[in-house]
Amino acid sequence: MPHIERDMTDAVQHPLSKILEDRIAIIDGAMGTTIRTYGMAEADIRGERFANADKDLLNNGDLFSLTQPKMIMDIHRRFLEAGADILETNTFGATSITQSEFFVDDPREHGGRKDPEFYQKIVEDASLNQLAWDINYTSAQQCRQWADRVSNETGRQRFVAGAIGPLTVSLSNSPDADDAGFRVVTFDQVKDAYIHQIRALIAGGSDLLLVETIFDSLNAKAALVAIREVFDADKVTLPIMISAAVGRGGETLISAQTTEAFWNAVKHVKPLSIGLNCSLGPDLMYPFLSELSEKADVAISAYPNAGLPNPLSETGFDLGPPDMARYLGGFAKDGLINIAGGCCGNTPEHIAAIAKALEGKAPRKIVTK
Repeated sequence: MPHIERDMTDAVQHPLSKILEDRIAIIDGAMGTTIRTYGMAEADIRGERFANADKDLLNNGDLFSLTQPKMIMDIHRRFLEAGADILETNTFGATSITQSEFFVDDPREHGGRKDPEFYQKIVEDASLNQLAWDINYTSAQQCRQWADRVSNETGRQRFVAGAIGPLTVSLSNSPDADDAGFRVVTFDQVKDAYIHQIRALIAGGSDLLLVETIFDSLNAKAALVAIREVFDADKVTLPIMISAAVGRGGETLISAQTTEAFWNAVKHVKPLSIGLNCSLGPDLMYPFLSELSEKADVAISAYPNAGLPNPLSETGFDLGPPDMARYLGGFAKDGLINIAGGCCGNTPEHIAAIAKALEGKAPRKIVTK
């Protein structure tokens, strides 16, 4: 059988593409913020599988997909009932590299250092790879189950976005102030970890792949190359969403690319959407989102934090549901967005308010250049 070239532009045939032309699609809110409202403790995240783990695991929220599936699926249900069209898998840190932070001794505690030799062992570690596969596959299955259930009940299709996070290591910067050329990890090691994650997300039933909260553009490039290699090798194509995190100057936080430079670096992928998430509240995000909306010829997404961190507030962030609804409504009024939701601090109640505020609002016109 002849080899068939598969282009990432196949994504335009996806049913979500049509929705984005007709209305603003809603993406869900913050898994971590919502998990905290369930009052889980260390014993809850460990379950039986991780009962004897040496390190604290409570900040490793991806594990809840394995140890507290009822809670995770209840959160997915609540976001869907709030109006979400797109559910993100609970896989923000579900690579062997990120999971190693919780399950492998840190050599720096014994006079050593993390370097490419260390991370080569990580990406080849069978138990870490099995753990990463289990988290990604299971989380995608959990989203798939609820997305299909609510789609069937309401007659409105819902989509599962396989969430691919930024990692705990940087390809762009050296952690050693005395050695600017040093990198703890190689491009191929990062790419290999992402390939494993991507295959599990697809096997679990993801409709889309979401490379999100990008603060290191080179890490993101490794993720995008990994996606390309999986598509080519496995003869599969899914739409790709790309979302960056930016600082107050509008640059990616580690690699310091402006929003325009970031778009220029990834537009060859022909993603379904490009956008901004996390990092800033909606007011501070506005000018950078506006710039991206002017430059990009694909759909624009925005799911900002609920303002800035505030340890005294109920969610840990300043803005409540009415505030987020007002700001995202302003984004829509100004014709900036095709996809909207919330990142850190945004509960199902925030998403419900956003969805209501955007109901009937026209989406940004996607003008192909």
